[in-house]
Amino acid sequence: MKDKKLDMSFMKDAFQLMIITLIAGLLLGVVYSVTFQPIQDAQAAATKKAYMAVFPEAADFSTNPESDAIIEKTAAGLAEQGFGNVLVDEIIDAKDASGNVIGHVINSTSKGGFGGAVSISTGIQQDGTVNGIAFLSIAESPGLGMNARDTDWYKQFSGKKADTFSVTKAGAANDSEIDAIAGATITSRAVTGAVNAALYVVSNGVN
Repeated sequence: MKDKKLDMSFMKDAFQLMIITLIAGLLLGVVYSVTFQPIQDAQAAATKKAYMAVFPEAADFSTNPESDAIIEKTAAGLAEQGFGNVLVDEIIDAKDASGNVIGHVINSTSKGGFGGAVSISTGIQQDGTVNGIAFLSIAESPGLGMNARDTDWYKQFSGKKADTFSVTKAGAANDSEIDAIAGATITSRAVTGAVNAALYVVSNGVN
């Protein structure tokens, strides 16, 4: 009789746990369905804002139809360039009001940041000039690496044309050199590597 009572108690506890788990799962599903679209809309708006920041003269943006193929074709060569642990995520065509491609926005990521991955959008004109860069995600040290985004440091790239950029702590002597952020050379190199990745793919795959 005692064993039977124990079995009944166990079954009752198991049933209650199952009900609680089921309800929790349903609630999580409801929360996910309610918040999914607003989160997607917010991410899309932030991405569009980044594109407009690096190519304000563009009237529209669309994914390059050969984006995946170009990224795959240039991946091996990119890995050999010494830009660090970088990759290109997507190639976007910047278009004028008539639908003509006037340049490209390259989304690239460096995994060599001090705080982890740094993802940026780089606007590149048809002649290879960098139109500007904007941050999609960055989680560096406040007051140090975050100064890449929170100060005018990132504007050093704008309007410059170079095959590759390098980071210097001695003061930029030419357009291909980028002054390092004080106390955040690792972040400076990560961002510069992501820009270089974007330039490499445009030069060797898009144009």
